Amino acid sequence: MSETTLNAAELSRRGFLKNGLIGTALLATAGITVTLSGCSASTPAKGYRVVRADDVALLSVIIPVILEGAVPLAQMPQAVKGTLKSLDNSLSYLSPELLKLTTQLFDVLASPLTRGPLTGVWGSWENASAQDVRNFLERWQNSSIGLLKMGHDSLIKLVLMNWYGRPESWANCGYPGPPTV
Repeated sequence: MSETTLNAAELSRRGFLKNGLIGTALLATAGITVTLSGCSASTPAKGYRVVRADDVALLSVIIPVILEGAVPLAQMPQAVKGTLKSLDNSLSYLSPELLKLTTQLFDVLASPLTRGPLTGVWGSWENASAQDVRNFLERWQNSSIGLLKMGHDSLIKLVLMNWYGRPESWANCGYPGPPTV
C-alpha cells in the first residue's frame, strides 16, 4: 500500500503557489477591468502634477490613518496636504513603468468594482471611517496574497517617505534637520 499523506512543507508550498497565482490573476483582472471600463481618469487633479482627483480622495482618507501617532491631531490637515503635495512631486520623478504600477494600485483602490471586494470598504473613500481604513490596511498586511501585501507595503512606504521628507515632520521625531553647510 502506498503512502498517501503529504507533509506540511509540500502543503505549504502548494498553498503559497496557489494563493500567489490566484492573487495575481485577481489583481490583473481587476486592473484590466478598471482600465478598460474607463473608470480611471488620467488627468491630474487641479494643483497637482500626477495625482488625480480619485487619488486625492483615496489618499486624503488613508494618510491620516498611517500618520496616526506621528502627527498631533491639530496638525493633521496640514500634514495630509503637505504629504499629498510631496507625494505628487515624488511621483512626477518616477520612471514611466513605476508610475504606471503606482497608478494601477490607486486605480484598483479607487474603482467601485474592485474597492469593496479587495479592501472591505464598500462605499466611497470619503465616507470610510478611520477604523474602515485600519481594517483595510490590516487586511492587506496580513493577506495570504503576496500582491496585496506588496500593495500595503507600497502605500505605507509612499506615505511615510513623503511625510518624513518634510521639514515639519522632523521636530515630531527629534530630527534637528540637515546640517548647515
